[in-house]
Amino acid sequence: MVEIRDCVVLHGADLVPHWCDRFRVEEGVIVHLDLGSPCQTLERGALVIMPGMYNCHTHMGDSCLPDGATGMTLEQGFFRPDGYKYRELAKQSETEHLNHIANHLRYMARTGTVGHVDFREQGVYGSRLLRTAAKQTGVRSLILGQFNALPFTQAELQQNRQGLSETAIAELKQILLIADGFSESTMNDLTDPAWAEIRQLTHSHNKLRAIHCLENEGYRTVSLELTGRGDLERAIELYDPHLVIHATVANETEIALLAQHHLNVVLNPRANANLGLPLPPIASLLEHHVNLLLGTDNGLLNSPNLFAELDFTYKVAKSQFGDAIRPDPRSILQMVTSNVRSLKQPDLYGYLEQSLPADFVILDFTKPHLRASRHIPASIVTRVTPDDVLATFRWGNPLYVQRGLSIH
Repeated sequence: MVEIRDCVVLHGADLVPHWCDRFRVEEGVIVHLDLGSPCQTLERGALVIMPGMYNCHTHMGDSCLPDGATGMTLEQGFFRPDGYKYRELAKQSETEHLNHIANHLRYMARTGTVGHVDFREQGVYGSRLLRTAAKQTGVRSLILGQFNALPFTQAELQQNRQGLSETAIAELKQILLIADGFSESTMNDLTDPAWAEIRQLTHSHNKLRAIHCLENEGYRTVSLELTGRGDLERAIELYDPHLVIHATVANETEIALLAQHHLNVVLNPRANANLGLPLPPIASLLEHHVNLLLGTDNGLLNSPNLFAELDFTYKVAKSQFGDAIRPDPRSILQMVTSNVRSLKQPDLYGYLEQSLPADFVILDFTKPHLRASRHIPASIVTRVTPDDVLATFRWGNPLYVQRGLSIH
């Protein structure tokens, strides 16, 4: 049981701050949420309770290599089979690798994150390793597996006629027994017949599908050369993904496609900036009402700290809108909270209401830099740091509690 009195709660999918006389959790569920009036400001400070956050694009496998690809291009650092990441992952012992992943999951909990969507390399072994780390830490890992090695030669990709071999299909089935879904790196890694087969198999197993699209111009260009269609167009036609990652160089036609097909788009502005890529068209995506999520991407590039991602995303969006009014900071905060409901996963809501799972974060708004906030959601997006997180709970269970804090 957890009970907190005289606090502020960001309530519902719209994340409206309310004074709350009593916030009580029993058996993993919010059983009392005695809300008072909405409140935008604070004058005397308070504990603020917000939904636990979801990081919707991580590669926890390369968290063992922080900043290892500094000075490398996207292709040199991250492309298969010879990119720096893949060479270095092959050198990790299972014990060392598991320890790195588990420690980074604990860091995510320390920074207010209760779950993540991970794009896990290394085939069956990689998915199993992350599942073990998630069980150790309590952080929810939605795992999207990947083939251990690319199943096609360059010549076969150029011909674009061959489907998956029996060996590849067997590997995929084994991955799906452990993982929550599938994602190869780009549409250009597999043939059109293979993507259609994967769509059918994942659908029959009720699994998630995701794909990295339009991270740079090369994704579209290579796809056009191979098939006569851009990578996003191919993904929609052949694969029907639940998640499209990046959309960094999406043009207006492609943004309209994303909106038309009601696709979830995961943005990674800090990772794009770190690689010297363009920043994603956040303002245009918001104007087209695309459901946006946020991710920190590779552990190689960024720490999995969503507060840093929120701050950067908000300010980039304001610059793109070109005024001081848009966007509403709550629309940015929704990218790591209530927008995840569109993934339609069991017990995944991303917001706080009575009778829903108790996935929440307690923030210390009695701190000098927060206690006089004149806009609580804006302060969460731009001013809260990991040091302001007092506790992180998932299903009422503590993933992180600041030392010395007593919660009854």
